[in-house]
Amino acid sequence: MASLVLTFSLLLATFSSPLVEAAYSNGYTLPTASLNPIDSCRRRNPNWASNRQALAHCAVGFGKSTIGGKQGRIYVVTSPSDSPGSPKPGTLRYGVIQPTPLWITFASDMVIVLQRVLMVSSYKTIDGRGARVEIRNGPCIMIHRASHVIIHGISIHDCKKEKGGDGDAITVFQSSHIWIDHCYLSRCQDGLIDVIHSSTAVTISNNYFTQHDKVVLLGHDDSYVDDKKMRVTVAFNYFGPGLIERMPRIRRGYVHVANNWYEKWQMYAIGGSADPIIFSEGNYFVASKNPATKQVTKRMGVGYDFKKWKWSTSKDVFFNGAFFIPSGVAVRPPYKLGESFPVSHGSLVPSLVYSAGPLRCVPGKIC
Repeated sequence: MASLVLTFSLLLATFSSPLVEAAYSNGYTLPTASLNPIDSCRRRNPNWASNRQALAHCAVGFGKSTIGGKQGRIYVVTSPSDSPGSPKPGTLRYGVIQPTPLWITFASDMVIVLQRVLMVSSYKTIDGRGARVEIRNGPCIMIHRASHVIIHGISIHDCKKEKGGDGDAITVFQSSHIWIDHCYLSRCQDGLIDVIHSSTAVTISNNYFTQHDKVVLLGHDDSYVDDKKMRVTVAFNYFGPGLIERMPRIRRGYVHVANNWYEKWQMYAIGGSADPIIFSEGNYFVASKNPATKQVTKRMGVGYDFKKWKWSTSKDVFFNGAFFIPSGVAVRPPYKLGESFPVSHGSLVPSLVYSAGPLRCVPGKIC
């Protein structure tokens, strides 16, 4: 197992920049690696560029039925500029605000510095395959009262607060059927991904998280009862170096945390308050040397009987003294027909998540 950890570290080190460049996989350089159920759905097809919308068939878990802009035309971003008051055709903002479904792609590599939060409307896919796309150094993305949104294959980092925003990389607010896949997220002023205010039917998968404090928040506030309906799948992600807490933190909802790699969190990995239901399955937990951070779980709040909370672990593996404290009766995710997916034993996770983050995709070649 140590050799797998070393192989993953060496793979990331092959890229020129220690930050964003490391998030881009070079594809099938590990011939013995396994493809997880999402990647096996479409990464073997060298003709991906001629049928981009096939990606919409590949989500798993609670966000399985998310279709994004599958039913719309291809819209190509040709300019990294941003004019919030009067969005111009060819810009990302112009695409995401259109009232009709769109599958949004990028003509070339680009760095987009947004002037205001990017409000993504329903039935949109932001598909970064074939280009290196960064959103950074300004406000970032909000999915607000929308449905069927896919964000795939882009880097979002160093996001800043603005009036009406909170400095998250991606905020999902009162929205449903959301899929965030193969993205790189790091170093924002608040969270990396927040799923709040009764949002549900969300899958967060194949992402590369690094260098951040409050990583993923699921649920707005302990007193916000409507978050009971929240259903989120967190699968095949790499929670890498420099992360402190919230991988994720859950309030009231029901969350399946499956086949993720956790690398030396600094406070806790999975936490919650207000009696959430958590099923941790087949994860790979590597604790740091700090004795105070060996525990994977953290229960928060006042006046609760933590022993009754339904927190289960199955097929997880633990290294460097890491441990998970279960409670309550054993649970499994209440997936609807077609949403469930095979979850491997935690020992296989280094192979399943080796390509987390944006992929290097070239038309005519597998990516």
